[in-house]
Amino acid sequence: MTAPVVEAHDVRYRYDARSTFELHIPELQVHAGQTLACIGPSGCGKTTLVNIISGVVRARSGRVVLCGRELTAMSDAARREHRLKCVGMVFQEFELLTYLTALENILLPFHIGKGMRLDEQARRRASELAETVGITHLLRRRPRRLSQGERQRVAVCRALVTSPRIIIADEPTGSLDPVNARSVIDLLIEAAELAKAALLVVTHDHALLDRFDRIIDLGSSGGAQ
Repeated sequence: MTAPVVEAHDVRYRYDARSTFELHIPELQVHAGQTLACIGPSGCGKTTLVNIISGVVRARSGRVVLCGRELTAMSDAARREHRLKCVGMVFQEFELLTYLTALENILLPFHIGKGMRLDEQARRRASELAETVGITHLLRRRPRRLSQGERQRVAVCRALVTSPRIIIADEPTGSLDPVNARSVIDLLIEAAELAKAALLVVTHDHALLDRFDRIIDLGSSGGAQ
C-alpha cells in the first residue's frame, strides 16, 4: 500500500491556554482513493480537524504529515504553499471572487500559489474539468450570473485544477435541500475518483453517510481515528 495522503499521530489542539475545548486525534490515516465523512455536533472540532490536517493551523502537539511532509515542522508560509499544491478546498459558500469569470476563478490557485505555473497544461486541465461537470458554456460568466449549482461546480473545478492529492469540503451541503445535497456529494465523489484523490467531507447530514467509505465521528469519542 502507498503512503497515506494524511497521517496524524497523537495530535492535540487547543485555541488558547484558557480554552476548555481540546481536540485530540490519537491516530488518523487517509489514503488516496478513500472517501471519508466527518460528523459530530456543533463545536466538537470538525472544522478544527480540517484546518489541522490541511495546515491552516498548527497542532499544539503531536505529528501531522500531509503528502509526505510534516506540517508541524513548517512555517505558516511553507504550510500555505504546500496546501495550495496538494489540497483542493471546497467551501460551503464557494468563496468565488465576484469580479472574476468562472474560468478565472477556476485558475485562481495558479495566481496565488508561489512556484505554480499557469501554462497551457493548466488551462487545458481547467477546460477539461469544466467539460466534465457541464459548465463549458459558462466559463466567461461571473458568479452573479451563475446559479447556486453552477457556482458549486466552478468551486469543485477550482479544487481539482491543481491535481490535488486530497479534496476537503467543509459543510458543502449546509444550505441545500436533500436532493441537491446528494447531487453535490455525488459530484465530489465522482471528481475525487476522476483525480484518484482522497476526499474528506465535513457534514451534519447523516442521510448522506451511505456514500462514504469511512466515517469519522468526533461526537462519540472526542477524537478521530
